[in-house]
Amino acid sequence: MTDRPQPSALLPSSIRPPFAAYAHGTHVPAGAEWVLTSGQLGIAADGTIPADVRAQAELCLAACEAILAAAGFTRADTVRINAFVTDRAHMAGYMAARDAWCAGLPRLPASTLVIVSGFTRPEFLVEVEVTAARLTSA
Repeated sequence: MTDRPQPSALLPSSIRPPFAAYAHGTHVPAGAEWVLTSGQLGIAADGTIPADVRAQAELCLAACEAILAAAGFTRADTVRINAFVTDRAHMAGYMAARDAWCAGLPRLPASTLVIVSGFTRPEFLVEVEVTAARLTSA
């Protein structure tokens, strides 16, 4: 463990608290290394695509976590999540998956959810990308 500053959640008391389990912003001090994932779709390694948005979101987040692990990062290093769903009706399923993925994190990441008209294939309901940062050793 280092005595250097770590990323911190930004939750100013002068604005409305977040609607769910996320921070309004994340501050990453100088000297960080970063991992940015591409948007991950809800498709399993065997090519199957669940019909349920929560199951797709869980696959998206698992793929993001695997990408982070490839760089030696963990989900706890996540500073931002961007997600896209194809219908307002899919928000609850996505948010349940995101909240479960973030449960127990020492600091919640910033998070944005956008409703889009669609993805490359109509069976895709959600896409998720994460940005992670951690301080390098002093």
